[in-house]
Amino acid sequence: MTTLVTALAGCSLAPTYERPEAPVSAAYPTGEAYTQAGQSQGSGQGPVADIGWRDFYSDPLLQNLISMALTANRDLRVAALNVEEARAQYRIQRADLLPGVGVGGDGSVQRLPADLSSTGSSNITRSYQVGGTASWELDLFGRIRSLSDQALETYLAQDETRIATQLSLISETATAYLTLRADQELLSLTQSTLTSQQDSYQLTKQSYDAGVATELDLSQAEVSLRTAQRDLSTYTRLVAQARNALVLLVGQPLPDDVVAQLDQAKILPDGVVPESLPAGLPSDLLARRPDIRAAEHQLRAANAYIGAARAAFFPTISLTGSAGTASSSLGGLFDAGSGAWSFAPSITMPIFAGGSLWAGLDVAKVRKNIQIATYEQTIQTAFREVADALAGQGTYRTQIVAQQQLVAAYQRAYDLSRQRFDQGVDDYLSVLDSQRSLFAAQQVLVETRLSRLSNLITLYQVLGGGWTEKTVAAQDAGAAAAAQGGATSAVK
Repeated sequence: MTTLVTALAGCSLAPTYERPEAPVSAAYPTGEAYTQAGQSQGSGQGPVADIGWRDFYSDPLLQNLISMALTANRDLRVAALNVEEARAQYRIQRADLLPGVGVGGDGSVQRLPADLSSTGSSNITRSYQVGGTASWELDLFGRIRSLSDQALETYLAQDETRIATQLSLISETATAYLTLRADQELLSLTQSTLTSQQDSYQLTKQSYDAGVATELDLSQAEVSLRTAQRDLSTYTRLVAQARNALVLLVGQPLPDDVVAQLDQAKILPDGVVPESLPAGLPSDLLARRPDIRAAEHQLRAANAYIGAARAAFFPTISLTGSAGTASSSLGGLFDAGSGAWSFAPSITMPIFAGGSLWAGLDVAKVRKNIQIATYEQTIQTAFREVADALAGQGTYRTQIVAQQQLVAAYQRAYDLSRQRFDQGVDDYLSVLDSQRSLFAAQQVLVETRLSRLSNLITLYQVLGGGWTEKTVAAQDAGAAAAAQGGATSAVK
């Protein structure tokens, strides 16, 4: 009998879980936009997800900022607390698999009136009892076990969400830092341009006062000067806002030494991240992306809940018992012969529930279908994010080279127009036009460099990078993946 009960207690009516097919291509897109990205895939590097963030971000100041963010950022703290809450909920649900045991005592005093007493006189009865109680639902059809599995998968999904939040935080901190550096470089460039525009305006005004330059020349010089002043205010504001965004991500006021280093950082560093990253295969995302793993855990939770909905159609068997001492007087509770016990098994069989059981099963199946669609959409979104980042990796480099050449061309045009103006060949209008074009091209160059770095940061994130601080060695990569995937067995 014991063997039979044990065997039945281990059964489950949940469907056998089968991972849905990934609704994406077996390889990332190819074409002209992915030429350089495709070349980097064969570089022989290890998986991007195994590159530690300290090894990916080479800037010491950025490493310090990321470390501070991982310690004090409130979004990450909330994600970690959500994991603790889900873990506690799982422990609560799992406790239902075990008998509940308690101890207690009670006493009662009752007076029966004479007209209700069989003896014709009133009497008072007393009773006292002390003992232990136990109750246990035999999980013969796996209802409680299915609910426990659902809670476990929900907990694991929350833990994966925490990892995804960490990856996003590292990426956002790096992007905010580089955005601040880019705005500082643009501010410095604008200050230099403003100084040049002020000198040009004064020179033009002197020429105008001497009757050499026209009023149109003076007006054009003033337009350039006021535009530079406007841009100076704009980039001053952007630098302040970028620093505020960085402080929010870090989650604490920046130390004085960090503030001093940021104040000295006037140029956007181009070599802060690797030039290219290997993409691997789309199938790698299933194991490397925490958001995909979280979606699969949610799907497993929905699959387990179907087992609980199915078990609701079957009888519920509960065992309740108590043992202790009982007496009509408080002093006789522990006398010889005062032992008392009770055993009350019960069985409840649903016969008619107005269709609620079938509706509950339908709800469980629909929820699973919703989770399947969510899981597949998560994979498709991940595929698109990687493909977009690869397209950026394959094109930003050539775009920057072309923009650098364009800046050089505008610089030559400005130098020539200035030379022709000094020689009296052209008017000052051509100098101002060349100067405005050069400044605009320089701005675009800085913004394009920032876009390239941000794209590499995004590629690192969407490939699953940032979950570890140090790079996982090739021989340890499999063990690390197994450790992540073995969290279920560890919790069980």
